[in-house]
Amino acid sequence: MKTRFALSLLIGLCWPLWSQAQISSSGNFMIGTSLGFSTSSSTVEVKENTSLSRGQGTEATQFSIAPKIGYFVLDNWALGIGLDYTLSRVREPVDVLDPETTYTKTYDSDLLFGPFTRFYLPVGLDKALFLEGTFGFGNSSNQINIGGEPHTTTNNVLALGVGPGFTIFSRDAVGIEALIKYNWAYSQSSIDFQETVTETTNITNALDFSVGVQVYFARLSPVSPTQPANGPGNVDRFYR
Repeated sequence: MKTRFALSLLIGLCWPLWSQAQISSSGNFMIGTSLGFSTSSSTVEVKENTSLSRGQGTEATQFSIAPKIGYFVLDNWALGIGLDYTLSRVREPVDVLDPETTYTKTYDSDLLFGPFTRFYLPVGLDKALFLEGTFGFGNSSNQINIGGEPHTTTNNVLALGVGPGFTIFSRDAVGIEALIKYNWAYSQSSIDFQETVTETTNITNALDFSVGVQVYFARLSPVSPTQPANGPGNVDRFYR
């Protein structure tokens, strides 16, 4: 009985070391998602001779969600595939100097799909820095005004992103992470309205912050019925 208790205690103490040491080992998987939210506003100042007028400028709100799954091809280096959905709203005043002015709202949504790569640099036993690079392609839906009338356009988008991140691992191989990433996107559309062809090109440069959760595992082999749930056999459920 004392031997079994001592063995269980040793496993309990070593479990964090085993899990954290092998989380980013070759052959493991990662699956999770990240969320991002940002908002911005501006003010406008107009100076005429000695008079100074101020008004409310453009307001913008953006929400994004990016699920992904990856595989560690080498220790600390993962390749994978991901989906990135972004919804943006822009609110602009019709007359920036009129406090009673009305506002126009436009929406932009992007749905991108593509590969990503990550390189981890462990910091201690339960933390790691990482560098992530992404490539995405997909569709974008934009609202634009032509001849004073709103129109919705759908066009193809090409996007690239790169940035550093930081993650903290739990005992259950769950990583809580934060990521700052520079994103570049290119899209082009063509509209034929009243025999007039309008071509629109959008190039976006953005610095985004997001937080996320990732689960790391190797394989899900069943626990041996001859071993207790907290025994040595349970260690192999998630790690080799």
